[in-house]
Amino acid sequence: MTPGHEIDETPDAGSAAGGNTQIRQGGPAKGRILIIDDELEIRESLEALLTSEGYEVVLAPNATEGERELESRAWDLVLLDLMMPDKSGMEVLRDVRERDRHTPIFMITAWGSVEAAVQAVKLGANDYVSKPWDNDKLVIEIDRAISGQRLIDENTQLKRTLKQRYSFPNIVGKSDRMLKVLDLVSQVASSRSTILITGDTGTGKELIAKAIHSNSPRVDYAFVAVNSGSLPTDLLESTLFGHVKGAFTSAIQNKKGAFEVANKGTIFFDEVGTIGPETQAKLLRVIQEKEFTPLGSNEVMKVDVRILAATNADLRKMVEEKKFREDLYYRLNVININLPPLRERREDIPALIHHFLERFCKENEKYLDDDGRTLLRFEPEAMQLLLDHSWPGNVRELENVVERAVVLASVPLITVDVLPDYLVQASGIRTRPSENGAMPADASLFEIVAEFERRTITEYLDRFNGSQTEAAEALRVPLSTLNQKIKRLNIDVKKRGDKAPAA
Repeated sequence: MTPGHEIDETPDAGSAAGGNTQIRQGGPAKGRILIIDDELEIRESLEALLTSEGYEVVLAPNATEGERELESRAWDLVLLDLMMPDKSGMEVLRDVRERDRHTPIFMITAWGSVEAAVQAVKLGANDYVSKPWDNDKLVIEIDRAISGQRLIDENTQLKRTLKQRYSFPNIVGKSDRMLKVLDLVSQVASSRSTILITGDTGTGKELIAKAIHSNSPRVDYAFVAVNSGSLPTDLLESTLFGHVKGAFTSAIQNKKGAFEVANKGTIFFDEVGTIGPETQAKLLRVIQEKEFTPLGSNEVMKVDVRILAATNADLRKMVEEKKFREDLYYRLNVININLPPLRERREDIPALIHHFLERFCKENEKYLDDDGRTLLRFEPEAMQLLLDHSWPGNVRELENVVERAVVLASVPLITVDVLPDYLVQASGIRTRPSENGAMPADASLFEIVAEFERRTITEYLDRFNGSQTEAAEALRVPLSTLNQKIKRLNIDVKKRGDKAPAA
């Protein structure tokens, strides 16, 4: 008997054989520990000690059995022998640390193998146990390692939960519809499920995909976006699966595909409904088998990739019309996140406008206070136009309108004149009175204000014989603003110059 070891005098039946993995449990388990060692006496000594301390213990008599157990479930701690006949503990350690950086691993070493143990610690082991060991000290170290890792895991999970629920920095929205979307994103981010994101063009489907990836356990690996609709079939397959040199005429060297680049990370298919039938079949295989073959190669590559897909098309209808594979549709549509169009969440428009003003003012270094916050704002009339617009291009259209306004703004107050003509015209504002010179009975407030502006500007242009510079000075507005208003209100400046100044 090795000094310092405590042997269980009544081992379970089959323990002495040592040929198969054995599981023994005593009392309420404080945690699950895997012991990988080819010496029966060592396994049974550690088992007796740790089960008496309330741990569930699983025994593996060699590296092969140990690796099988390591892959089958999660462990609170692993005791790993440094020297085994089929494979060294150092090799097992390297393999484990490639996919698991967190589970505590203690190396079991013989006296005189301290140098090897120190090397193991450098490779990722948490500690080492020298034979013979001190039982009390070993239990303390094991308890400490497991408790410490659990605390780290709990803190990580808490941070992840808070981040998922409250931190979507590029997604702006407090409407009920968007809050439901964000709540769903926070629930599904940590899963492995395939997700189909649906919604009109410009609603922010890629932003949602990035939020899912950023709040998932895959955040440290690649997020690869593929715009399926912008690539012809041959190029799409090369983009997805890669190719080897000589696969086709222009394949002058090997190229990694999106799936290989995204291994352990996330791949995002934008406009997945545009993928052709042949590529659909290959995509289905990757989802089902987690493997693919690069173009021109016979080598099958295994991948671990989470798939997110987006479309503005009705895939269900495309399935009925035989334009999209039904089996692929159900593989992609495990969880559906539908983004509402902007017209159905108008209460989010002011927050989106402020978000874009902040962003584009910083990018253009315009109208920022000492703390880097925007000083720009839309005048009430312009803001009302933005609130009333139907936004067929959704958030992307609003983003473009705000960017244009920031670039063209010459004063901190953005007026209607800076907005695109199509948006003003779409509002239905009439800038001319009826034929008898009076405003129509159904004229809106904006139309009345526009007519008042037209008459006032006309009066001042007449007063200064058509001089826009003098009129702008008298009206105390920038000349550029006056020019924009003259254009929007269809004022004929030439005719104004032909008239004598008003008395």
